[in-house]
Amino acid sequence: MREETPEIKIPLRHGYTTGACATVTSLAAARLLFGLPALQSCSITLPRGQTVEFSLVCCEQTKEGAMASTIKDAGDDPDVTHHALIQSQVVLIPEKGIHFYAGKGVGTVTREGLSIPPHQAAINPVPRLMMQQHLAELAQTFSYHGGFSVTISVKNGEKIALKTMNARLGIVGGLSILGTTGIVRPFSCSAYIASIHQGIEVAFANGISHLAACTGSSSEAMIRQHYTLSDMALIEMGDFVGAVLKHLKKVPIEALSIVGGFGKISKLAKGHLDLHRRKSSIDLSFLAQLAVEEGANPTLHDQIINSNTSIEALQHCQRVELNLADVVCDLALQKIVSIVPKRTHCEVWVINRAGEVVGRAGSVR
Repeated sequence: MREETPEIKIPLRHGYTTGACATVTSLAAARLLFGLPALQSCSITLPRGQTVEFSLVCCEQTKEGAMASTIKDAGDDPDVTHHALIQSQVVLIPEKGIHFYAGKGVGTVTREGLSIPPHQAAINPVPRLMMQQHLAELAQTFSYHGGFSVTISVKNGEKIALKTMNARLGIVGGLSILGTTGIVRPFSCSAYIASIHQGIEVAFANGISHLAACTGSSSEAMIRQHYTLSDMALIEMGDFVGAVLKHLKKVPIEALSIVGGFGKISKLAKGHLDLHRRKSSIDLSFLAQLAVEEGANPTLHDQIINSNTSIEALQHCQRVELNLADVVCDLALQKIVSIVPKRTHCEVWVINRAGEVVGRAGSVR
């Protein structure tokens, strides 16, 4: 049976990015180096002008400089870094500017194509800019003309990173410090989408012309074997097919395979670009109408309408040799080509729960 949706919608809390946490902890630590008292909480200004206050777990001087830490609160977003301990170690140095380093649990970039060049700490541009601005203001207040060494760490970051796409992106040793606004919107999954975009950019920068964007591990295994694709060519898009398609307007990839289960691809066929059940649902009436257009009789129509799942609906069609999966793939392909540039050759594959191909449309080779 399909899940029931709650009758009363509960407002969801927003949270803050790892970049915002790194900024507030670096500022709190740096203050100690100018003789200011340790804080239990500290405020920063986010890129869009909001002033926010963070509670601190620790704020103290060390032998080398000073450190501060906070617990990341992602609000009601299902973020893998929710409740992670983010720590900044700050040291005054003679060289001007802010010098960033990856501490324990923060990754290092090893491949071309990311917004940060290889061999540098995986701290994205906006978090770097936020820290630079806050520390520059502090330096100006105290007429300080030297620089800062800032090392960001995340407790258990190496283990948490295993739940992300960092390894495939060439980020080794831990997590990325992310964020563009400083705020995590509930269920925006901005970090996941950022990883999809980075995956596309890394692949292109490394000369890969054919990408396969997959909804899950079964679809990934099938298309990898079919084309003998490398890890770098595989984009783990989950439900965010729109994030893939729209980003190809910026990155000139020659060929794209979209691969997924029948239910998710049926949502794309109907025009949805977010395939999660929060944003779109499987429409059995839609599938039944498609089947009728392909010659389904009233009995089959009713069987599809009364199915508990999209897979059951497809099985009813397969018993009478009506290939509804191909029809769904063709409609999904039409949606894809309406978004991606004409230079990109596209195809769509549908697999069943056993990982077997049951439908296909288009071609990339």
